[in-house]
Amino acid sequence: MFLDHPTLTATNSLTEPDRIERLTRVYGYVVALADAAGMGTGFIEKFTQLHDHKGTLIVFWNDAPNDVERDFFRQAWASKVGDGSANVEHEI
Repeated sequence: MFLDHPTLTATNSLTEPDRIERLTRVYGYVVALADAAGMGTGFIEKFTQLHDHKGTLIVFWNDAPNDVERDFFRQAWASKVGDGSANVEHEI
């Protein structure tokens, strides 16, 4: 069982708790995409935090992501469980 999950934070999360719930769903979606692609837990260990800043997903990475890994987050954020937009930034 993997226990070192990333931190989930959001601007205005105290007044808009649904933002954290949305990040939880996006995280699950991304992990499912990585599992389906055969990436395993090595992928999960590459990023440390997901942050929702006013509708922009910011992903904080320990190691630089490749294009496929970046696309997992774009797909999840653009989906109905995410924000429905392609506003995703990556910080290394």
